[in-house]
Amino acid sequence: MKLVRGAWKLLVGIKDGLVLVAMLLFFGILFAALSARPGGKAIGDGALVLKLDGAVVEQPSETDTFASLSGQPTAREYRLRDVIRAIDAARTDDRVKAIVLDLDAFGGGYPAVISELSRAVKRARDGADGAKGKPVLAYATAYDDAAYRLAANASEIWMHPMGGTLFAGPGGSQLYYKGLIDRLGVNAHVYRVGKYKSFVEPYTRADQSPESREASQALYSTLFGQWQEGVRAARPKAQFAAYLTQPAQVVQTTGGDIAEGNLRAGIVDKLGDRTAFGRRVAALAGGNDAKPAGYFNAIRYADWIAAHPLSTDGDAIGVLTVAGDIVDGKAGPGTAGGETIARAMLDGLATKDLKALVVRVDTGGGSALASEQIRLAVLEARKRKLPVVISMGGLAASGGYWVATAGDTIFAEPNTITGSIGIFGILPTFERSLAKIGVTSDGVKTTPLSGQPDVIAGTNPVLDAVLQSGIENGYRQFLSRVAAARKMTPERVDQIGQGRVWDGGTAHQLRLVDRFGGLSDAVAEAAKRAGLKADGYHTVYLEKEPDWLAQLAATFAEDEEDAESGAGGDVFAQAASAQRQLLARAVGDVRRLVAGGSIQARCLQCAGFGPTTAAPNDARLFDVLLARLGW
Repeated sequence: MKLVRGAWKLLVGIKDGLVLVAMLLFFGILFAALSARPGGKAIGDGALVLKLDGAVVEQPSETDTFASLSGQPTAREYRLRDVIRAIDAARTDDRVKAIVLDLDAFGGGYPAVISELSRAVKRARDGADGAKGKPVLAYATAYDDAAYRLAANASEIWMHPMGGTLFAGPGGSQLYYKGLIDRLGVNAHVYRVGKYKSFVEPYTRADQSPESREASQALYSTLFGQWQEGVRAARPKAQFAAYLTQPAQVVQTTGGDIAEGNLRAGIVDKLGDRTAFGRRVAALAGGNDAKPAGYFNAIRYADWIAAHPLSTDGDAIGVLTVAGDIVDGKAGPGTAGGETIARAMLDGLATKDLKALVVRVDTGGGSALASEQIRLAVLEARKRKLPVVISMGGLAASGGYWVATAGDTIFAEPNTITGSIGIFGILPTFERSLAKIGVTSDGVKTTPLSGQPDVIAGTNPVLDAVLQSGIENGYRQFLSRVAAARKMTPERVDQIGQGRVWDGGTAHQLRLVDRFGGLSDAVAEAAKRAGLKADGYHTVYLEKEPDWLAQLAATFAEDEEDAESGAGGDVFAQAASAQRQLLARAVGDVRRLVAGGSIQARCLQCAGFGPTTAAPNDARLFDVLLARLGW
């Protein structure tokens, strides 16, 4: 009987293996067919459609393969440099008759990201380098602050008659977990340096500390002022000031018709549904009367990007991307795994014949150990006498600034969020939780550190002293690295450090940043330092290519995007979405707290300025939690 059961299990295993092989072959053939389609599709005359149904980031996370194949909704992210390349290519191509910004489900981005996108849109609208400007038309049911900052640079801003735009400005509520932690009996042991290093406050306080409030108010005020300047420069006739200071009175004067009030104030140019908008685009880019009303000749973003690959002419300048949470070990795109990025850097030096290096930093930090691992890998380029230029994206704070100390010079945008020079560690223990249910602990200790850190009985004063000393030593290392890189004394770095977060403009005044500019400016500077001609180089991105399953999932996501209507929501729908994203990020905060496990260099205030959609990993975790709760 055992022999029969064993044979049956063997046959079942062989059957399962054959089914798995058949499925892999099927999806492989399907992927080959789908991936061959975009590159071979001819680009005709029409409107380039930038349907940004997600956040614009430095490095998108990999698409969830099984979620895409099963038809589940997935959070989308768009690579900043690709979107800019698409806009700049459209500016000089006669096939593109207009550019459409579909911002109904725009997920936003950090202020510096939105500013860089806005400049690209303005170049396309006004024309540059001898090229004639192109009509740029923006559409949304309702615009939030980030979407409007981008749309303000369009030739025409369209909005649904039942929509409406209100401006919130930066700021809002931050979740604090101290009350919940106390109720559960968890004891959060915090070790930190820096009076402004407020990342741990949600776990140790029920409200914001005076120091954190002071730093946040200064940062928010500066970045909001820059937002207003950008909108005012793009639409000087728009009367949006009253919407910032007296929104209730302004809306009441229009009888609650927010859209009509926006139109009268010059905030938008046209009110109309998607059909009316489509007819307007068709008048510019061509259409087809045989198609449904509102149809226009469209150029897909994916097809356009595939038709405009990066140049491979000239010498190679490496671009190393450090984006997302900095974590120990390996990680996929969108997360800065210390081992993964260090390996990409070392492999690039060994195989790419690089003439210079640009390190693109877009992170609020994370593991101090991983940050140091990345910094040391970058220093290998300097040992080979390569110029190393740091390019700060929307966010280069805490661990991100730690990495930036490896460069010869630092570029940033005026509204880049940077600084946050400080570190911390946090260790939860559960002695009070267990005591509530009658569980205690005891045992024999041979040294003061026996059994420590003890998550069951709690830490002891000896361990607390050791860990705090380690944090203070780590902070001294942080100060010394910044001091050496920026040619300051450690005492001066300490004065502007202490975990304080700065905007790029203030950071430039404090000598934490050398020059203003984006990634292209940093690459040009690296080429200049390497003695390369202006047209004699190309960029090589030192990052792992997604595997075929991830590419297949991305292809399905693109097709799903085309099939969807792209309809957004009114003011109420935007508010509900914002709350969902806030809760998803809170779940992610808890995950990062539990999974951190090492000395951390992170920034708390930074999160409030980023994409309005939660990171894909946080969103997926939140959806799993809701499913477990039966909601």
